[in-house]
Amino acid sequence: MKFLEYTPLDRINDFLSELNLGERTIKGSLEAYSCKHTGTDKRLSLSLENEILDYLGKSSDNDSSSPVEFLLSRSSRKTLIYLVLTLYHMYPDYDFSAVKAHQFFTEESWDTFKQIFDAYMLEASKEWIETYGGSSLLETLYKALDEVVKLSECEIYSYNSDSDADPFLEKGAIWSFSFFFYNRKLKRVVSFNFSCLSNLVADGFLAENLCYEEDGEIFDNMDI
Repeated sequence: MKFLEYTPLDRINDFLSELNLGERTIKGSLEAYSCKHTGTDKRLSLSLENEILDYLGKSSDNDSSSPVEFLLSRSSRKTLIYLVLTLYHMYPDYDFSAVKAHQFFTEESWDTFKQIFDAYMLEASKEWIETYGGSSLLETLYKALDEVVKLSECEIYSYNSDSDADPFLEKGAIWSFSFFFYNRKLKRVVSFNFSCLSNLVADGFLAENLCYEEDGEIFDNMDI
């Protein structure tokens, strides 16, 4: 997997790097990757494939929660491995399981993504119009994604992990969404994570730290 630089993505990333809306901050990040193996990708890909095959060998088709049917397809396994490899490149210190990751990935449509984006990024979209005018934030995002991965040929996946295994979830997060746009033909994938953080929680953490440091200075000057 190789990180790809695209100017249209950079413009949106700059805008969503830390959009302060008073009591809340909107953060968003777009990252594009080529699915061609680089460095340790081949070894990791083989390890993930073996993990899946081992799981299939031990699984029962009678288990309704089992992802066996999906993972039996080599094409589906390949897609899952690319998505997991993307996660590894985004979070190199995090240990992802291919089988568990399958439980967190859900195939979506552009309409579903649009509904979520419109509902949760309304304030950010207003700020975008006030800052840049012209095309809306969603229209700009669509054009940028289309330039990189050709949306009409894309498979769209959402990533919804549990709180204990979610590398995207930050402290003070009110909500968080992660989507992956994968083009098989181009062998490219774009990740898009956007979240809303409470500034009140962040300020609370800061205040607690300041109080702790001040108390420490007081006790340092006391003879105990």
